[in-house]
Amino acid sequence: MANLSEDIQSDGSGTHPPMLDRSDFASWQQRIRLYCIGKDNRANIIKSIDEGPFKMGKFRETLAEEEEADIRATNILLQGLPKYIYTLINHYTDAKDIWNNVKMLLEGSELTKDDRESQLYNEFEHFRQNKGETIHDYYVRFTKLINDMRNIKMTMPKIQLNSKFVNNMLPEWDRFVTIVKLNRGLKESNYDQLYAYLKQHEEHANENKMMLERYNQHAIDPLALVSNVSPQQYLSESSVIPPSTYVPPVNYQP
Repeated sequence: MANLSEDIQSDGSGTHPPMLDRSDFASWQQRIRLYCIGKDNRANIIKSIDEGPFKMGKFRETLAEEEEADIRATNILLQGLPKYIYTLINHYTDAKDIWNNVKMLLEGSELTKDDRESQLYNEFEHFRQNKGETIHDYYVRFTKLINDMRNIKMTMPKIQLNSKFVNNMLPEWDRFVTIVKLNRGLKESNYDQLYAYLKQHEEHANENKMMLERYNQHAIDPLALVSNVSPQQYLSESSVIPPSTYVPPVNYQP
């Protein structure tokens, strides 16, 4: 491979490979492989990364395919590297050598991994829904955090993940969270299913939010009032709490 720069420019991929972020190497490894799978001769490209370049003693056609695959794999990896890493790696001509040396540079020591694990545990411990944040945005942030944890082999029981998700939502969701818990959804569901259920009641949660804001100046907790009265009592006391804010119980089905 005499001129890698020329090879990279002539690759003709149409889209740029995912760029490596030093703080998220595990995710990049997955994304670069998915990118390779989308290319022609994908099996040989992945094989070049995992096992090294073509071997002698094969049929001419097979040899040519594997040689081309190794060139493409090398190009893809180099295009996905930021300049400060590229300058350390670009003298390697085999995809496997590039892959292994990038891993050695970025995976670091066990102390580095421990630091990353500690950081993610801290994020998990303090994770909560932000004021004004929609349930969708909250769910997306939570999913990204859990994926980051899984990328470095951090695992937690399902009920712990579910509890974290529902117990740190804003007060307007309290009524629906209670319904989930009463129906033992935390044991039988995952947080994706909990999100799907709660998302259906976002309109009512927004009504509860407006009610909370309306009564906040009088130091009244209207959600507490709602939870302590029957529907009949609630409707009869509509002069205190507008009936439009009442949300009938919903049977949760995980």
